[in-house]
Amino acid sequence: MTTSPTVDHYQQILGLCRPLPPVHTAVVHPVKVNVLTAIADAVAAKLITPTLVGPRERIVAAAAECGTDISGFELIDTEHSHAAAATAAELAAAGKVQAIMKGSLHTDELLGAIVAAASGLRTERRISHAFLMSIPTYPKPFIITDAAVNIVPDLPVKADITQNAVDLWRVVFGSDRKPKAGVLAAVETVNAKMQATLDAAALCKMADRGQIANAIVDGPLAFDNAISAAAALEKGIVSPVAGDVDILVVPDIESGNMLAKQLIFLGGADAAGIVLGARVPVILTSRADGLRARLLSCALATLMAEARRTGQLK
Repeated sequence: MTTSPTVDHYQQILGLCRPLPPVHTAVVHPVKVNVLTAIADAVAAKLITPTLVGPRERIVAAAAECGTDISGFELIDTEHSHAAAATAAELAAAGKVQAIMKGSLHTDELLGAIVAAASGLRTERRISHAFLMSIPTYPKPFIITDAAVNIVPDLPVKADITQNAVDLWRVVFGSDRKPKAGVLAAVETVNAKMQATLDAAALCKMADRGQIANAIVDGPLAFDNAISAAAALEKGIVSPVAGDVDILVVPDIESGNMLAKQLIFLGGADAAGIVLGARVPVILTSRADGLRARLLSCALATLMAEARRTGQLK
């Protein structure tokens, strides 16, 4: 994929989905206007074929309020949001849908149904969230992870978070080169009193030993060194990642969430959110998301589902 700053990466990623069939997606508890609108937009873009899962009367009322015709969509009536999440997980485990989309329910309620031992959707990996970002001031799209699921990840969880992001990057951008993952901390040196720096050093060695595959990992890196070659040079940092990062691995959910939202709301970044590590991709959208963010999230799910279907991902 082209990485010129003059290229609209959003359109490029959507373009990757055009040859693919829409992905069958269970939309969980779509009882609000903004969710029904997002579904209609994704259907119009030929990204998803939705199955609406939730209380029938509330779904029909929301569709009528926003003028969305849902007569052609499958609708599975459930009593409440918890039952809707469980039903969506069952549909995915049975292979009846290839993706799940969050509607009007709490993220932890949805993910709880997905990671339950009986769901059939767990893998050997910890699930994690990734934001795919595109911003005019950086020459290529990049991933921030984890900014929404794992609160204070330890080293094994950070390894899974990193590997999930690497897999996403390779599905979207190809396998002709290894993505460069920068493990962020407040400083770029290892400090025994700062756990983030110790974890960063360990992740680098794990990548060297093949415990994190298909990536070049370096850290600890402060944010300026990760994204600016000039900043890294000024501090004497010699690194194949510094200034050319594809993936930013953050220390915890708070730092990742703040970083991502600063880039979105102050930096004008396009951002797509997706949960990885389960047997199906999970589309996470926010009420604050615009059309581009919603469609980009659906596009990532379409690409990940296709990669799993064709065996590119196990």
